[in-house]
Amino acid sequence: MTQKYIDGLMALVIAQARTIKIPVSQEIAPHVRLNRRARTRFGCCIRREGRYTIELSAQLAEQGSEDAILQVLAHEVLHTCYGCSNHGARWKGYAQRMNSIYGYRIRRTDNYEELGIEDHRPVRYYVVCAKCGRRIPRMKRSPLVDHPERYRCTCGGALRVEDAESGQEEIGKM
Repeated sequence: MTQKYIDGLMALVIAQARTIKIPVSQEIAPHVRLNRRARTRFGCCIRREGRYTIELSAQLAEQGSEDAILQVLAHEVLHTCYGCSNHGARWKGYAQRMNSIYGYRIRRTDNYEELGIEDHRPVRYYVVCAKCGRRIPRMKRSPLVDHPERYRCTCGGALRVEDAESGQEEIGKM
C-alpha cells in the first residue's frame, strides 16, 4: 500500500474517533511513519514536544489487509487522547467504543496470525501447556522461558519449555 493510502486510512480513523466524541489530539502528524526495523510491534505512538507521530510496521503495511491496518492505526491514535499513554481504563473505554461502533478488534496487543501476516522471526523455544497442548513460540529467552513453573496457560495448565530445534524439554538448562 502506498504512503498516501496509509495516510488516508489514518485520517479516516481520526475522523471516526472524533465523530463519536473521542478526544484524539489535534497535534497528530498527518503522515504515518513506516518502520522497516520493527519485528515485534505493529504500531507505535510517539510523543515529542506535544506532537504525536504514528508509526506502522512496514511489514504490516505491505502484507496486512486494510482492516488490520485500520485496527492498528486506531489503537495508536487512541494513545493521543489525554490520559491514554498506556492501556489503562480510559484507553480501554475508548477502544471498546471504537470496537462496538466500527467493528474493530482493538486490544492491548495483537499477533501476526490475528492480523493475517506471516511471522518470519526464528523460533528458538516453545512453551507447551501440559493440559491443552497449546504451543507458544518464543524467539528469545525471557522470564517465561527461564521459569515456566511461575506461569500458567490461559486454560490453567502447567507450562514447560521445549527447544525448537531438538524438540527436547529444557530441564535445568536455564
